[in-house]
Amino acid sequence: MTERHTGPRRGRLSISLLAGVVGLLGVLPALAAGAPSLGALSTSAVASPVTQHRAAPLAGVSARSAGAGAPRAVCGTAQLDGPASKPAGARKVSTSQSLQRLTARAPAGTTFWLEPGRHIIPGGAFDQVQPKNGNVYIGAPGAVLDGRRVNRYAFSSSAHDVRISHLTIENFGQSVQDNPGETVVNSGSGNDWVVDHSTIQQNAGAGVFLADGSRVVKNCLRDNGEYGFAAHESNGPAHDVVLRGNEIVGNNTADWENLQPGCGCAGGGKFWDTRGARVVDNYVHDNHGPGLWADTDNVGFLFEGNYIANNDDVGLFYEISYNALIRRNTFVRNGWKIGLESLDGTPAIYISESGSDQRAGSLYGRHLRISGNLFVDNWSGIMAWEHPGRFAGSPYNVSADYSTLVNPGVATVARCGDPDLIGTAPYIDDCRWKTQHLRVVRNTFEFDPTKIPGCTVEHGCGFMSLVSTYGTVPEWAPYLKYVVPDAISLAQDNVWRANAYHGPWRFMIRLLGPQVSWSTWRSAPYHQDAGSTRS
Repeated sequence: MTERHTGPRRGRLSISLLAGVVGLLGVLPALAAGAPSLGALSTSAVASPVTQHRAAPLAGVSARSAGAGAPRAVCGTAQLDGPASKPAGARKVSTSQSLQRLTARAPAGTTFWLEPGRHIIPGGAFDQVQPKNGNVYIGAPGAVLDGRRVNRYAFSSSAHDVRISHLTIENFGQSVQDNPGETVVNSGSGNDWVVDHSTIQQNAGAGVFLADGSRVVKNCLRDNGEYGFAAHESNGPAHDVVLRGNEIVGNNTADWENLQPGCGCAGGGKFWDTRGARVVDNYVHDNHGPGLWADTDNVGFLFEGNYIANNDDVGLFYEISYNALIRRNTFVRNGWKIGLESLDGTPAIYISESGSDQRAGSLYGRHLRISGNLFVDNWSGIMAWEHPGRFAGSPYNVSADYSTLVNPGVATVARCGDPDLIGTAPYIDDCRWKTQHLRVVRNTFEFDPTKIPGCTVEHGCGFMSLVSTYGTVPEWAPYLKYVVPDAISLAQDNVWRANAYHGPWRFMIRLLGPQVSWSTWRSAPYHQDAGSTRS
């Protein structure tokens, strides 16, 4: 049995916790919302058949932006079919043979070709294929590696330069609560793995893991119990991970936020503490939770050309992280389920305590830029948010073991959590994750509330937001009262400009809750959306 990867599963600030705190202090709960919350989702068990997912075309929408265009379907297409005959130099694996045993006996660098049919891993829960350096696993059309609800992991080792191609990998994990925070493919965190043209579906945990140098390309990551994918390194940041051209659909079938409220562990997939990640040309839709989620000290992130649609919660969540470029993506009908269940204005893009800082890294270090994207009938548009309690060492920061990246060795969790230091320089600034240097430019926002069931002002539907909340809790000192609302709206260089709005958009600035007019949003002292149009 190899060491299994267990990634962090929390990071999202609990709205229920914050609402309770501020409620006791007599402050409106709407002003205390820490983040869009997840309600009880009614989803099927992991063992159910593959669900049918609705398509998300841009029917009836004018092409006013350089968005990603039509979605790029992968699941069930011919591009997933592998070679029908054994490649030269490969070792054939029949359905009666044990891939686990063949791998153990063969030298490093062996290529295995799995014939059509259902392959199993003999043994119990912790029996798995343990690749060696440079091994390649290729499936013929119809080749399936089946965990039978017995094995927890399919491929797991610390080997590097492994490739898995054209395989269907399914039914790993015994129940919906197996493998929390763990993955079925590359659970041993091997570096430089390539997973391509494979279907990874109906597994109890997450589908595939991205460690240093991972490439996950043109796969169908479908109907897994927790995530379609996860990225993290247990001994430091995960560098240079790429997620390109995949279809990521229907994940979090186990409804983890209902099983473990506040776990921050649900949706299409999650990145944690990465450097230079690239997420390009993926079709991310119908996930039971957020579509894409980058949580805690990610730096230098590119999201480009993705089609993100019909996810129950936020389309793209960028949380306590730094330096990102989000461009030429299309966001369609995200957040409808959670938007209706909550009062949080569930947005298509949620920027939570995240901004650019060159001390964290040079790539995208000047501005966190959201540009050239197309938004169509999402519950809300973009929410840029910063909470008074979200700083290193704070009891309200659920990424409790992590600190900011702007002053390493000085702004540590211990020092930032010291009430005698937090109000002094440099801690008062460097202990906070800040929503700063944000640029929202040249995007197109389409919004027709008549097409969105239950879309009302009371549910925060149809908002563009640059907001915080009034600081009330003593542990939030020195960020009490209007310190953070004034900072995010007036002092941290956050700018919307040259955007095109179509439909009855609403606006919030400074405080979460009160609506402001288009003219207030644009005029002094906020000066947002210079050069933008509204129709």
